[in-house]
Amino acid sequence: MGFISDTLSRVKPSATIAVTTKARELKAAGVDVIGLGAGEPDFDTPDNIKAAAIDAINRGETKYTAVDGIPELKQAVIDKFKRENGLDYELNQAFVAPGGKPIIYNAMMATLNPGDEVIIPTPYWVSYPDVVLLAGGTPVFAEATLETDFKLSAEVLEAAITPKTKWVIFNSPSNPSGAAYSRDELKALTDVLVRHPHVWILSDDMYEHLVYDDFEFVTPAQIEPKLYDRTLTMNGVSKAYSMTGWRIGYCAGPVELINAMRKIQSQSTSNACSISQWAAVEALNGTQDFIPKNAEIFKGRRDLVVGKLNQIEGMICPKPEGAFYVYPSIKGLIGKKTPKGVEITSDAVFAAELLVDKGVAVVHGEAFGLSPNFRISYATSNKALEAACVRIADFCNSLA
Repeated sequence: MGFISDTLSRVKPSATIAVTTKARELKAAGVDVIGLGAGEPDFDTPDNIKAAAIDAINRGETKYTAVDGIPELKQAVIDKFKRENGLDYELNQAFVAPGGKPIIYNAMMATLNPGDEVIIPTPYWVSYPDVVLLAGGTPVFAEATLETDFKLSAEVLEAAITPKTKWVIFNSPSNPSGAAYSRDELKALTDVLVRHPHVWILSDDMYEHLVYDDFEFVTPAQIEPKLYDRTLTMNGVSKAYSMTGWRIGYCAGPVELINAMRKIQSQSTSNACSISQWAAVEALNGTQDFIPKNAEIFKGRRDLVVGKLNQIEGMICPKPEGAFYVYPSIKGLIGKKTPKGVEITSDAVFAAELLVDKGVAVVHGEAFGLSPNFRISYATSNKALEAACVRIADFCNSLA
């Protein structure tokens, strides 16, 4: 259609949402589908958080709020960053948005000019490059491979930086790989960034609390104080607090950037849902006891899936340090054919045939910028995961 903007032609719909939608449609049609595409915990929102939302409704907290969040939530964000990350912020440095994605969108829209480059390590969360493109910037991909456990090296980061680089988007633990950077691994990257004062850092810490095997989470501004004045540290309540549908993301950073982001949000979404904000106050300030318990359950699921998938010939599945995803390689299966004669030429074909033949919905690696792989979300029951792994093994073993 001639009236659709040229900007829209540069972006594509979210692949993870597309897979989840397809799985739901098949289920509704009576097909036995195990959906492993959605990036959300299967746990319910804790009762104390739900109660806080109900209390807010009963108090009449149902009006517009300040564009960048209620003071109580912004203070809770400041307290969280101090308590858990050793980062000090003032009230005018905190910002609340209707989800994590709007924070990235606001930051990119507020800062990017045509020709500005944003370094995105691959594999990446599907929305990073498209948000950059929407904002008029140019994504530059820095590859982190299976051989480096999907972690970016200092050398690759250094090579990707140019005079046009404005941002590096950093995500640990990672969606889709679950890879998380140790203190030493992150220090090697921050050492590079210190040498390039024109480069800003957006640290997406959404999976901070979902780490395993005594892994210690660290974030760039915490590791290297010299980067504090050019780092936007973002997080949210979706993953750790099982609040995906509540749509609350938050961040803190330099005042000038936060002011610019507020201006963007004032003319797009405006404030996040008032009731969700009060629920998030309780999430951040209330008991955190359930978080390690949930993480322990996720760890068991991770071990189950990694163990099962690594028994499949032609598949390699690294054990991630965090999040609730695995990102196995199917390099050993490329070129094989299904019993119906369909050649597995790519991870997209693999995922499509797996869904049709075995009713298992996964997201193909091409969507995350690194092939031939696919992503499984193990944020579902052990029973579903065991059944899915059996189906995946059957499918792979049928290839010849």
